[in-house]
Amino acid sequence: MKNVFLASDVADFVTRINNLTPESQALWGKMNVGQMLAHCNVTYEMAYENKHPKPNVFLRFILKLFVKKLVTTDAPYKKNSQTAPAFKISDARQFDAEKQRLLNYLQKTLELGENYFEGKESLSFGQLTSKEWNTMMSKHLDYHLSQFGV
Repeated sequence: MKNVFLASDVADFVTRINNLTPESQALWGKMNVGQMLAHCNVTYEMAYENKHPKPNVFLRFILKLFVKKLVTTDAPYKKNSQTAPAFKISDARQFDAEKQRLLNYLQKTLELGENYFEGKESLSFGQLTSKEWNTMMSKHLDYHLSQFGV
């Protein structure tokens, strides 16, 4: 698993993202490349911006009970897995803008580092360790870059 807090691993993600083009086609799934980049940006929006509402207490309990392990452990995602409503991107997205936002978020994450994320609260799962944050971010990004063959 790559580490979003290590410059060499972030450089690998940057290379893969830079290998995408507006014409890149998905090997599976329904999103186009611009939508996929916007979808990946939601993880970082939830970590850095006050853009998405916190789930209610009941939903958060369900997410922690059933979903947290899926996203914060090394077990790979299955192709065409369900996603949370906040992550569903169905409208058209501008490739270059979404790509640059993702690159900026990766750089910000690298600069803030592990200590910033240790014990940081996730909207959906409560407090996470920096290892859980890394796994969640790295695994999700790797899955979707692989989805587009990079």
